[in-house]
Amino acid sequence: MGLEISLGGFAVGLLIGFTGMGGGFLMTPMLILLFGVHPSVAVGTDLVYASITKFVGAWQHWRQGTVDLRVVKVLAAGSVPGAVAGAAGVQIFHGWFGPGFEGIMSRVLGLAFLVVSAVLLLRAAIPGPGGGSGEMSRPAAWKLVTLGVVGGGIVGLTSVGSGSLFIALLTFLYPVSASRLVGTDIAHAFIVSAVAGLVHFAAGTVDLPLVGWLLVGSLPGIVLGSRLSKRVPDRIVRLGLTVMLVVSGLKLL
Repeated sequence: MGLEISLGGFAVGLLIGFTGMGGGFLMTPMLILLFGVHPSVAVGTDLVYASITKFVGAWQHWRQGTVDLRVVKVLAAGSVPGAVAGAAGVQIFHGWFGPGFEGIMSRVLGLAFLVVSAVLLLRAAIPGPGGGSGEMSRPAAWKLVTLGVVGGGIVGLTSVGSGSLFIALLTFLYPVSASRLVGTDIAHAFIVSAVAGLVHFAAGTVDLPLVGWLLVGSLPGIVLGSRLSKRVPDRIVRLGLTVMLVVSGLKLL
């Protein structure tokens, strides 16, 4: 089983490196649909896995100077409590509904995947960010905090969107260069994934050996995918992944 999981992790890592898209909506459905992992455990395990991989990316962007700490702090002010509430909600609802909660969780995940696919399609239809100054006005900061709460809650509940949802929000609200946008998003994604992952770990919904097997395959996959990304049109790969996300979402509903 470990080898199969590592191979699956390699495939997901390859796609992450290829497209720069987060692994939450790729890894979680793989764990549930292919390997039969309970949805709540799949969410917690993916969050811990994501926090480790995103730490590596955030550190690299920090060294390159492409992380806007001010934006990270403003987003985290909303997303951290939102992620804690979402992750705690999984445990509370599990206590209320008992074994039947896993079925409910599958439907929630399916809906989340469909929402993220819609966001990705919308983002693809809108031109990327320009080279704006990135100065935040007060209303923009409040919008980021509010959206951080909502996005963090979704991440804590489903593990989906720590990168894809927030980078879409930043694209709409915060016009900065593409490299700074990505670096800021990854740094924030590390924080929100780590916080939500810790809550899931404390609740016992994280499979650490599974995290290890996933990392064994995904880390070299990310490196290889990054190197191959120049050979295949990014738009084609992203469209294919979005279609796959829609199919996964419909299957989980």
